[in-house]
Amino acid sequence: MAVEAKTLEETPTWAVATVCFFLILISIFIEYLLHLLAKYFNKKRRKYLIQALYKIKTELMLLGFISLLMTVLEKPVAKICIPKSAGETFLPCGSVDSSDWSEQETKCSEQGKASLLSTEGMTQLQYLIFVLASFHSVSSILTFCLGMAKMRRWESWEAETRTLDYQFSTDPRRFQLTHQTSFGKRHLRYWNENSVLRWPACFLRQFYGSVSKVDYFTLRHGFIMAHFDQDNNFDFHKYIRRALDKDFGVMVGISFWIWMFAISFIFFNAHKFYSYYWLPFIPLVMLLLVGTKLQAIITLMCLDSHDKSHVVKGTLLVRPSDHLFWFGRPKLLLQLLHFISFQNSFQLAFFTWTWYKFGFRSCFHRRTEDIVIRVVMGVLVHFLCGYVTLPLYALVTQMGTSMRPAVFTEDVIGGLKRWRAKARKNLKNSYSARPSLDTSLSLDSSPSFSLHSRPE
Repeated sequence: MAVEAKTLEETPTWAVATVCFFLILISIFIEYLLHLLAKYFNKKRRKYLIQALYKIKTELMLLGFISLLMTVLEKPVAKICIPKSAGETFLPCGSVDSSDWSEQETKCSEQGKASLLSTEGMTQLQYLIFVLASFHSVSSILTFCLGMAKMRRWESWEAETRTLDYQFSTDPRRFQLTHQTSFGKRHLRYWNENSVLRWPACFLRQFYGSVSKVDYFTLRHGFIMAHFDQDNNFDFHKYIRRALDKDFGVMVGISFWIWMFAISFIFFNAHKFYSYYWLPFIPLVMLLLVGTKLQAIITLMCLDSHDKSHVVKGTLLVRPSDHLFWFGRPKLLLQLLHFISFQNSFQLAFFTWTWYKFGFRSCFHRRTEDIVIRVVMGVLVHFLCGYVTLPLYALVTQMGTSMRPAVFTEDVIGGLKRWRAKARKNLKNSYSARPSLDTSLSLDSSPSFSLHSRPE
């Protein structure tokens, strides 16, 4: 005989109060940890990371609201009946077990129909949302940390640009041929000049020395000459770090089209699509394609400089341009990395959820090969995205036509905002002090009057 679950009417109040107390205590503890993290970022003057942290909290609140909404709509959704033939299509496991149907499902069964989504299914979906939120946040943070760890060596490269040896090697009075420079020796190979062989070469280059010191120096020099003339005191490394902090705020978010992908992932999980054979490879293929494109952009800049001049004064000058990127949009690469990161997180979260709810061996992963493919692809994509592609993206995307707002430090941005507010205030005061048609004032009564007055 089945034992019915106890309601709050039959539960001691001290038990309810104890559970509520610990839930609130855990929530306050997590909120306090996030507050400490925000203070740390503020102390380190990483305001874009504070914005990213706020976005993470917003996404978690949104997912929590969705979970709450699903709890409220459990029974109403289960009462929605659909034709039985429709309820037996696109099944993830290929069969339906009706032994433990709920009351709402039984009512639909009596009508010769099937429930749209059972109460148990709604509960399991809530678990999936919780696991997805956790995996997406943690995966984004780990990817960012891997990228920052790889970029740590760039700080010593930036310091080297202030040494006498570097200034001597880039002295404009020194002449050399393009193919004699270190950057030319790396990229001016016969296979790079061939439009067909260039792509396989760029594909392989991302796996060893994806960002070399000579690439960093040359792209840094091209960026500074394009936007700051010969200001060698500009800290290019700090600028890249601020720009990447801002991009991290995009990667941790979940936009509308990302939600649409999540829905399509759930749909294609039906057994008839055999998604476990091809879906885990999509993030890897897209990631390798993005990495190949980034390497190709560096090579194309070198070829373009070589075509314009075979003689170099000081160091090779590359010219930033949006035309080097897909559709002339450098930000498109960020959207692709965002998509790759979320898709990989979703697959790892889905695997963990099915393992927890249905066991290690279930209809979602019947064979050992399915499990190995999902886990290995998830870990591999996560490592390549953070340690290989993300640093390469952070450097190459600065080679667009226009520089990003992150080029200004927080002190400069604050000064510009104060200047703008003061200018708007002065402009407002000047307009309010402007004489009307019925009033005549002396010319020295308002500093802005002489700018707007006309001689009679």
